[in-house]
Amino acid sequence: MRNRPVLRVRKSGAVLVAALIAVVGAVPLAGTSWALAPIVLIPLAVLAWAWRAGTDVYPDELRVRALFGGSRVPWSRISELAPDQRGRVSALLDNGNVIRLTGVNRENLPLVLAAGGHPLGEPATSEQ
Repeated sequence: MRNRPVLRVRKSGAVLVAALIAVVGAVPLAGTSWALAPIVLIPLAVLAWAWRAGTDVYPDELRVRALFGGSRVPWSRISELAPDQRGRVSALLDNGNVIRLTGVNRENLPLVLAAGGHPLGEPATSEQ
């Protein structure tokens, strides 16, 4: 059995609460007609996504989880972690692929790095 992650990063709990409220609001509407019954599936999918999606940090890898599936990325394959204009963080891999780290933003990036054993430090300088 796999060890527990050092750090779990998830979306805000407000998304989970909003999805739960949307499910409660969709049930009466879906109960009026069989044709409207599938409308409750939308907030249920958002609820499942908010519960499951995120990034788990282990000492040797990152595990990025989505609604369906996920991916494991060893720290050794990550060349760079960088935030975009909206503050969301993506990992640039050694093969050129980019993976968006669900739930990781500019503010909690130092925590993710520290939990993975890669504390934020001074940038590397090249000596000539």
